[in-house]
Amino acid sequence: MSNHYPLHLFDSYRRDIVKFESIEPEKVGLYACGPTVYDFAHIGNLRTYLLVDLLRRTLEFNGYQVNHVMNITDVGHLVSDADSGEDKMEKGSRKRKQSAWDIALYFEECFFKDLNLLNIKTPGIVCRATDHIDEQIEFVKALEEKGFTYETSDGVYFDTAKLDDYGHLARLDIQGLQAGARVEFKEKRNITDFALWKFCGDEPRQMKWQSPWGEGFPGWHIECSAMAERYLGTMFDIHLGGEDHIAVHHSNEIAQSQARYKTHMANFWMHGYFLQIDKQKVAKSGKSILLSDLVEKKFDPLAYRYLALTSHYRSRLNFTWQSLEGASRALSRLRRVMLTYPDGGKVDESYSRQFVAKLNHDLNTPEALAVLWKLVQSQVSAADKKATILYFNQLLGLNLHNIKADEVIIPDDVIRLAEQRILVRKNQDWQASDRLRDVILEQGYAVEDLKPGYRITPVKMDQDNE
Repeated sequence: MSNHYPLHLFDSYRRDIVKFESIEPEKVGLYACGPTVYDFAHIGNLRTYLLVDLLRRTLEFNGYQVNHVMNITDVGHLVSDADSGEDKMEKGSRKRKQSAWDIALYFEECFFKDLNLLNIKTPGIVCRATDHIDEQIEFVKALEEKGFTYETSDGVYFDTAKLDDYGHLARLDIQGLQAGARVEFKEKRNITDFALWKFCGDEPRQMKWQSPWGEGFPGWHIECSAMAERYLGTMFDIHLGGEDHIAVHHSNEIAQSQARYKTHMANFWMHGYFLQIDKQKVAKSGKSILLSDLVEKKFDPLAYRYLALTSHYRSRLNFTWQSLEGASRALSRLRRVMLTYPDGGKVDESYSRQFVAKLNHDLNTPEALAVLWKLVQSQVSAADKKATILYFNQLLGLNLHNIKADEVIIPDDVIRLAEQRILVRKNQDWQASDRLRDVILEQGYAVEDLKPGYRITPVKMDQDNE
């Protein structure tokens, strides 16, 4: 089916939505910053990887062959982006009382299990920082030869003052940062300078390597520059990460590429915005919700994927259990209607064009979902609805092609009873509430009251009279 709306994406570097054109026809080099594997990924982290998956699916849908590269940070990421504090891997090792190497492999495995539960495609290339130390050393040496480095007592640093437009991605006010600094630079020349190679110092350390500057380990930013160059070249199509990468990590990656190759590394820089809990960034909310927490509460992980689709990736999404319950109900409803649709239909061209136009305009998933539900309520034949929704599913990744007939689907009438029960409870009609609960139970379902909302779960037949 022809696509009448070409792909447009927001480029953080230009701060504008721009028509996407790949460097090499019909091929895309995509680098996405991966996890630091010292702990479990929380659902805020996973929102970024849902974005990566959505982008990859959209690129492939538009006919591109995607070379998707993702790094695994298993060394060099300090607890502070300002090159202070200890390495997160060493901190995780001490906390877990296991070697840094062992926890890296364990949490990497956990991360990929989460990706699988969310139906996120595995990158074509997964590269660990510890497997590419030589490439990182060579990159630092090249920067040194070009005069962009200096050495202090604790490491080799990049001199950001040597670049006229350092921090352009984040539109950093360098002079303001210098003047307003509340911490000592110590031996750093500029507040924005960053470590390329850190020395071990007096602290015992598990992950360390020999280098031309002495025994130590690479800084966090150099790994992405070195590995992206190896697998995608000195200039590639798209670099993606979270919004927290803009001011420091990605600005520093760009600086390294500018210094060595006079490029800004990628044609498009894309960033997913934070998931919030109680309207605070996850890291600051004091609540680190894992995907396993959702599963423990009997939520399908794909309900979280659906929830992420309800918000544009450049909007901050506020997570609540009520919003997840709503997403779960919407997904269940979609599955129910799909089971009622027969096979043998064809894709409806009008709705498919509307849907693709929304996705191709900077991945506008909320409006794309609106098109889907408009289709469900339309006069299009049931068979054509099914074919069209399966066509949409290539981008949405909700596994709608794989619904099992025996999968538990909560009937509409049960949901209506639960909604009615909410209303009578608001009126404090407890007898009616209990009566509706019993009617729901007679139909094989238990209703659990939440604050706010409810959850419906199936019960075994022998529990009906308990």
